[in-house]
Amino acid sequence: MMIRTEKEKMLAGELYNSRDPELLERYHFARSLLLEFNQMSSRNLKRKSEILTELLGEVGEGVWIEAPFYCDYGENIRLGNNTFLNFNCLLLDDNIISIGKNGLIGPNVQIYTATHPLAANERIIADPEERYLTQTKPVHIGDNVWIGGNTLIMPGVTIGNNVTIGAGSLVTKDIPDNSLALGSPSRVIRKL
Repeated sequence: MMIRTEKEKMLAGELYNSRDPELLERYHFARSLLLEFNQMSSRNLKRKSEILTELLGEVGEGVWIEAPFYCDYGENIRLGNNTFLNFNCLLLDDNIISIGKNGLIGPNVQIYTATHPLAANERIIADPEERYLTQTKPVHIGDNVWIGGNTLIMPGVTIGNNVTIGAGSLVTKDIPDNSLALGSPSRVIRKL
C-alpha cells in the first residue's frame, strides 16, 4: 500500500496535518515572496510579475494583483488572462482556486478552500506537532466574473461564467452561469 504525503491528502480533500514539514516549507517560501510583493513599489512591474510567476500555479497574460495580497501556498492558484485582484484579497489555497479570464475580484474578497471537522474531538489532535486536522475543497470561478468587495467564498463552491456577485455576499453554494447573486447567504436574484 502506498503511503500518501500530507500534501497529496490535502489536494485530495482528505484529512491532513497542515504542520507537515513539506507544507510548512512551501508556506514559508510563499510568505517570503508575499512580503517582497506587498512592500514593493507599484512601479516595479517587472519584479512584481516575476514574483507572481514564481508564486502562483498559473498566471495568465495581463493579470494584475494589487498589494497587499495574501495566500497560503500560491502554487494552487490559477488566474486566467486579464484577471484583476483588488486590494487586500485573501486566497486560502489549500486546494485549487481557479479564476477564469477577465475576472474582477473586489477589495477584501476572501476565498477559502480549507475546512475542519465540526466535532472538536475529530479536529483537535493531542500530538503537539499536529494540533488539528484540516480538509479542503477546491473553488472554481468561471470567465468574466465580477465579485464585489468584502465577499466571502466558501470551500467547494463553483461560480459559473458571466456571473456578478454583489458586494458583501457570503457564497456558500454553486452559482450558475449568467447570474446575479447576492446576500448572506448569497442567492441568485436574476439571470443576466
